[in-house]
Amino acid sequence: MWGLLFCGGWLLATSYLVGAMGGCWHQCCPGRNNSCWAPGTHRARCYCDSYCERTGDCCEDYHAACRRAAVGCAVGPWGPWSGCSSPCGVGSKARSRQVTIPPRHGGEPCPDLKQRRGCLGEHPTCRMAKEVAKILPDSFNRDFRDPWRRAGLLLLEEPSGSPLPSYCGYFRLTQVGPPCRGQAWSRQLHQDKRVCVECRGDTSHRRPHCTGHGLQGARTFWVAASVAGCQGSWVQEELQEGCVCPPPALIFV
Repeated sequence: MWGLLFCGGWLLATSYLVGAMGGCWHQCCPGRNNSCWAPGTHRARCYCDSYCERTGDCCEDYHAACRRAAVGCAVGPWGPWSGCSSPCGVGSKARSRQVTIPPRHGGEPCPDLKQRRGCLGEHPTCRMAKEVAKILPDSFNRDFRDPWRRAGLLLLEEPSGSPLPSYCGYFRLTQVGPPCRGQAWSRQLHQDKRVCVECRGDTSHRRPHCTGHGLQGARTFWVAASVAGCQGSWVQEELQEGCVCPPPALIFV
């Protein structure tokens, strides 16, 4: 009887010492985890994370407690690639996959769950983002000769009694070159100013479209037709059909 009690007490004491000194029975961690430790011999810490196999500071019962019960991470197949982040020009695509079985007891950690790669946006409207607008103040006469046009080709005129449809483009100036200080009207152009530019329709197609009005939210470029070297960039904020710009207004050439 006393022998049985002695053996039982010895087993309890042994299990307590194992748990107190280097016990990984209740904690096994994947990867490197400095908080996954237990008290070891000589008051030193030992570790129960899978990284301890590299550093050589695993607890004595690590392999028995963790490696036998280790479950590695499992992931599903890759999902489809997303669309290009940029409708025009250089952008990126992304795809992802999901974890089907999370790692347990120090099993292999999960691989990358997201991938990204470059792409080139080629939306059908990208052509408009490449156009350069030519602008003038609306105070110019309609028979002004644009120095960029062929000799003798005048600006379009509206037939009397039949006004053409028009629209207004509202733009936020993001860059204005120093030569724009050359004339009074162009000196009013400065960075972060909101400007209104009016488009007069095309008499041949009866559908208004002015070169250089760009894409909403996209940075495009403009030049002042009457001021040498005056140029910059802007971002289209909105277009309004059947509209006339309030003064001081600009016009597309």
